[in-house]
Formats: sequence, C-alpha cells, structure tokens
Amino acid sequence: MLKTKIGLSYVLGAGLLAATALSGANAIADTLQGAGGTAIYPVLSDWAQVYHKRTGTAVNYQAIGSGGGIHQIEAKTVTFANSDMPLTPAELRKQGLVQFPAVIIGITPVVNLPHVKPGQLVFDGKTLAEIYMGKITHWDDAKIKALNPGVSFPHMKITVVHRADGSGTTFNFTNYLSKVSAAWKSKIGANTAVQWPVGVGGKGNAGVANYVHRIKGAIGYVEYAYTMKTHLIYTRMKNEDGKIVSPNMSSFQAAAANADFRNTHDFYLILTDQPGSESWPITAATYILMRKDTPHADNEKVLHFASWFLKHGQSYAKRLDYVPLPNRTISLIQNYWKQELGI
Repeated sequence: MLKTKIGLSYVLGAGLLAATALSGANAIADTLQGAGGTAIYPVLSDWAQVYHKRTGTAVNYQAIGSGGGIHQIEAKTVTFANSDMPLTPAELRKQGLVQFPAVIIGITPVVNLPHVKPGQLVFDGKTLAEIYMGKITHWDDAKIKALNPGVSFPHMKITVVHRADGSGTTFNFTNYLSKVSAAWKSKIGANTAVQWPVGVGGKGNAGVANYVHRIKGAIGYVEYAYTMKTHLIYTRMKNEDGKIVSPNMSSFQAAAANADFRNTHDFYLILTDQPGSESWPITAATYILMRKDTPHADNEKVLHFASWFLKHGQSYAKRLDYVPLPNRTISLIQNYWKQELGI
C-alpha cells in the first residue's frame, strides 16, 4: 500500500470517492453516482469534497478505469462517467451519450533505478516503444545510454509495468507509441486495453505507481499528479520537434494550446505528440460522459456540479498540475449542453 494521500484514499476506499456527510441538521441533498478513469481522481476528489460542503450534494465516484466507466455509463448504472479516451461521434450516437472535456492531463514515464534523480533520464518515443515491446530488456542498453550520455547505468533487468484494467491513460500512452513507432502501431496498436508483450499489470494509476515504487528496475506510466504525490522518479521526453522537455504545467499547456475544440464534433480530440518546442508529448484531455436518456432532473444535477468545477474548481486543478480549460472552451461546453441535453 502506498504511504501517500492518494494511495491510501484509493486503496482504503477501494476506488470509491465519497464526500463525507454533513454534520448536525444538514442532510445530503443529493448523491451523484459516477465511475471511470483514475487519472482525474486526485482533482475530482478535491472538487467533490468542496462541492459537498457548499451544496450538500455528495459525489460517489468509483475509480475503476476509463474502460469500466464507459461500460457503466452504457449500462445505465451511473449518472456520469469519466474517460481519458474520447469516444468518436459515431460511438456516442450509437450509445446515446454526450461527452465534454473537464481538464487537460499529462502522462509521465516513471522509473525506479538506483542513484537516478527525478528528471535526470531522457526517453524518446521509439525507445519507450521498444522497452514496452520487450526488445530492450536491460537498463544499460546502448539505445538508452545514447539518450543519456554521462549517466552510469547498471546491468539491471527492466521490469515493465502497465495497466491491468481498461484505461484511458493506457489509450493515450499507446496512441502516442503508435504515432512514433510503426512496429508498435502494426503489432499492438492503441486502445484502453492492449495485448502487452511483456510486463506486470497494476490496477489504476495508483496500482502502477505502487508497482514502480516496489520493484527495482521498474518503468511505468502514470498521470502526473500521481507522480508528484507519490514522489516517483519521472523522466524527461524528446518531443515531436526533437526538443527535450520536462513534465510540468508549462509543457502540458504548450501541448494543450493546440486543442482547438471549436472545430471538433463532440469535443473529439487527441492531444498526443503535438508540435511545438515546449510541448509535452503525452498530453490528453479527460472527458465527462453522460446519457441523453437519463431523466432531465438527474442530468441537471450532474451539470450543476460540472458547471461548478469548470468555473470555480480550477484552482484545485492547478495545484495538482492539471491544466484548466480556457474560458472559450467552457463557453463551448455550455452551448453543447443546451444543444444536446436541453440544459
């Protein structure tokens, strides 16, 4: 079990985010039921706690992975879901769903290697792909050393850690690898779950973080908030422009600057491998999913919460190094609600 706030809340709650009940005579006005990705969990937890205190409405959220969230919203067992993989407009129409972005996230390679400091190592996409395909098996491989001159690597086996559950984090990670490696694209591809050639699987971002913490020689990928909160050793990346960048708010914002949601249908947009000298290559939007056929009053409650976190919850997002959506995108989202849900 991770000795951290995020790890403890995830494990002890078994992935269930629930705001505590109001004391005294104040009663919970409503409870919103949600499920989905773990990448949004740290900030959604903060949003839910503050929103509950201010409104009396609790938010029960099962952090079960994007794939699980998509399944539950399709099965009509929750009133909202979250996914780091956007559904295509055709998929949304088929299932009677709508989607809109909540925040921008950054996905970060993390390692457990003796005497290596955060940000010391550099990877490029092709090398990451070969590691995750099992072609590069030891830390002193020539390709890793070529990217990191001056770093002394032990002859230690690389333990690949990946997600065991259906994951939007995995979708964006494998989408990025598919863009930079023809071999990865043809043999493995991009999805919320893929046939991993090698490695061990952890459930949720917290599970991957836990494995990387425990296993010497491990490499994994997690949402950046987990990297910071669990004190993992993050790496830098060589981006699409060939520049070496660090994972931080600035590099996520640089990639997000290419997010032109105005010219999309249902906000369908993938932000991996964006151009720009400062762009972080594994950046993504994370989405809220809702059903069109959910009772109007229930959808209205969800959108009241969404309106609050889009307008007033951004300071919490910034503190955890998520990139808030610009006001112009929030206006697009509000117009979308009126058009698609009549709210």
